Amino acid sequence: MFAGSLKRNPLIAIFCLTLALLLAGCSGSKSSDTGSYSGSVYTVKRGDTLYRISRATGTSVKDLARLNSISPPYTIEVGQKLRVNGSSSATKKSSSKSGKTAAVTPSYAVPKSSWPPVGQRCWVWPASGKVVVPYSTAEGGNKGIDIEGTRGSPVYASGAGKVVYVGDQLRGYGNLIMIKHGEDYITAYAHNDSLLVNNGQNVKAGQKIATMGSTGASSVALHFQIRYRATAIDPQRYLPAQGSKPKC
Repeated sequence: MFAGSLKRNPLIAIFCLTLALLLAGCSGSKSSDTGSYSGSVYTVKRGDTLYRISRATGTSVKDLARLNSISPPYTIEVGQKLRVNGSSSATKKSSSKSGKTAAVTPSYAVPKSSWPPVGQRCWVWPASGKVVVPYSTAEGGNKGIDIEGTRGSPVYASGAGKVVYVGDQLRGYGNLIMIKHGEDYITAYAHNDSLLVNNGQNVKAGQKIATMGSTGASSVALHFQIRYRATAIDPQRYLPAQGSKPKC
């Protein structure tokens, strides 16, 4: 299905690949492995993605892919040495008069004060069940919530929007659905069993879009994310109390 979208609409396909990089770059995996960065070569550590390396080195994702002949879905290996150039516009803008480069603020360190106000949009719960893994702002922490459930139970669109990705190309997320809500928000639904929507489809809030499963995971649960301008925010801060309707 994903390959088909490349042929039908290249813009959507490119957008989806970008979303995949963003999600992978902020996934909840932790590791004690450390990479190294010499200034011109970066050694890949466990949990790295091109997006994360881009932010650490100041080399754009596009340049990283070009310099190292990496093609979509941009798979990299632990220990792999990547050429970097550190010449992106972001790096140039952050350089001080002393010649030192200011540190790039990682997504997990984005303060809650920059998050959107509660009630700006109405969200509904994407599934019924206990939240077994909450959102975390810690480095390597969970950038969404994991909702426990039974195989085959329904997964719902948390808000009205347009489906921009349906597939299993993003390692670690299993059968994944991404929905775009206006210009600022994206929701993601991972580890599904069956997928009931297609790329480009418009959905309503509360519409059944999948069934819960364990693809890409060790147990049945839905991993759910809300992203505001590419930053993962705490879904439970914006969802209504479980079992109740949104007040906005």
